[in-house]
Amino acid sequence: MSSSAVQGWFDSHCHVQDPYEADLSVLTRAAEAGVTDVVCVGTDASSSAAALALATTPPATAPRVWATVGLHPHEASRGVDEVARLVASAMAGEHRPVALGECGLDYYYEHSPREIQREVFAAQVALAIEHDLTLVIHARAAWDDLFDILAAEGLPDRAVLHCFTGGPQEARRCLDAGLYVSFSGIVTFKNAPEVRAAADLVPLDRLLVETDSPFLAPVPHRGARNEPAFVAVVGSFVAELKGLDPAELAASSGRAAVAAFALPPN
Repeated sequence: MSSSAVQGWFDSHCHVQDPYEADLSVLTRAAEAGVTDVVCVGTDASSSAAALALATTPPATAPRVWATVGLHPHEASRGVDEVARLVASAMAGEHRPVALGECGLDYYYEHSPREIQREVFAAQVALAIEHDLTLVIHARAAWDDLFDILAAEGLPDRAVLHCFTGGPQEARRCLDAGLYVSFSGIVTFKNAPEVRAAADLVPLDRLLVETDSPFLAPVPHRGARNEPAFVAVVGSFVAELKGLDPAELAASSGRAAVAAFALPPN
C-alpha cells in the first residue's frame, strides 16, 4: 500500500503557523494526503500565539489543528516570563494549548548560553506540571543534562521527545523515563543509521511521527520546503523499517499521539 493511499496520519510537530509559512494551502495538501491532525508548535511567545490563533480558526479544508506554547532553547536568552504569561492566559480561555514546548537543550548550535538554556528548560518543565500539559522536548547533543534536569524537576504525566536524533542507547533512556519518542524526516537520511536503529527499537505505543516542517524534508524531498503532507513519507519509511504495513503505522502512531497529547479521538 502506498503512503498516499493511507488515511489517518498524525503530524505530531510542525510550524505552519510561523510568518515564513503563511501559505496555509499546506494544510489543504495535508488533508488530501490523508493527514487528520497536526500539532503546531510554538518556539517563542509570538509563534505560540500564532499557533493558538490557527488552532482556533483553522482553514475549512485543514486537518484538526492543535497548538503548543513554548520557548525553544535557541531563544532561551529571552527569558520565559512572556511565554509563562501566555500559557496562563491561554489555559484560562476556551482554546487551550495541548502542550508546553518546544523547550529543552541544544548544545550543537548553542544560540543561547548553556546555563540559561538549563534554567529556562527547568522553568518550562515546572510550567507543564503546573498546568497539566504535555511537555514537548527538544534535545540535541545534551542528553546527560537533559535527563539530569528531568530527574530533578520531575516529569508531567505526558512528555514527547521530538525530532529524535540519538541512537538506541538514547532511545532506551527516553523510554525508561516514560517519554514518547517522535521521528522526523531525519530517519530517512542516509547518514542517520543510529536514528533508524532507534526507530526500530521504540514500541508502537510510544512512537510518533512528525515533519518539523518547514524544516527537515524527508527523502526524496530533501532540500525542499517540508510540509505536513510529507508525514506520510516519514511514517511509511518507519513502517518499512519495522516490517509493517503503512496503514498499521499510521493507526498506531495516531493512537500514540492522541494519548501523548491527551486529545479526543478523531
